[in-house]
Amino acid sequence: MNYSGKTVVITGASSGIGKESALKFAKLHASIVLVSRDKDKLEEVAKELSKYQAQILVCACDISQKDQVNQMGKKVLEKFGTVDILVNNAGFGIYGTFDDLKVEEIESQMGTNYLGMIYCTKTFLPKMLEQKSGHIVNVASVAASFGIPGMTGYCASKFAMLGFSESLYHELKGTGVGITVVSPIMVKTSFFDHNSFNKMPRYTIALSASTVAKAVVQAASSPRLEIVVPQFVRIAIWFKQTFPYLVNLIVGAIFRKSKSN
Repeated sequence: MNYSGKTVVITGASSGIGKESALKFAKLHASIVLVSRDKDKLEEVAKELSKYQAQILVCACDISQKDQVNQMGKKVLEKFGTVDILVNNAGFGIYGTFDDLKVEEIESQMGTNYLGMIYCTKTFLPKMLEQKSGHIVNVASVAASFGIPGMTGYCASKFAMLGFSESLYHELKGTGVGITVVSPIMVKTSFFDHNSFNKMPRYTIALSASTVAKAVVQAASSPRLEIVVPQFVRIAIWFKQTFPYLVNLIVGAIFRKSKSN
């Protein structure tokens, strides 16, 4: 698909899935708005994108801060006049049992992962509705469907994102604006750089950021509510929804075993 003339806003664009998504959209001739807290890293990404001759706007913004999001939104609309695709990708996790986590650590995850998405959507959705076109892509996780022990704060934020997206999906019917959630399994990114993950059991299955970014680009023109990456994991989600008692027994047993090792 050619995105020439389209404006794509990507949060968490300084690394990982956000950076790879920016590269893929730039190759498709879109204008890219790079959003994250780290301006220096965003400038590095912008340099990489320059070879595709795409228009690039760097916006240093902490999306957990509503005022900063509002200022970022004004800057974007002043430059481009429109937003065609919003990729709510920024997010992070902290590993630890609820008893060990500080309330502030849970609040910070919800502030970025969920409320940050709310602020960005509230900022750009009115313009999409006005122009009767656009698409919102929310990067969640399979953790939006499974309560993972040791990830209470993160799972809560992703469950909230999926529930919000499903509600908005119905509200947007017939408006010309769509919304799609991309839910990957574990991804090889700096997400796991937080020192709390030193205590987390290691799993062998992990996707590349590029693989998930490919799904993000697909989602930007998809009529579907959710795209699970890889697709076969949807079977596990169906199994959890159909036989929750059995799945919760298995998840609990795995967690207890990991704690005893």
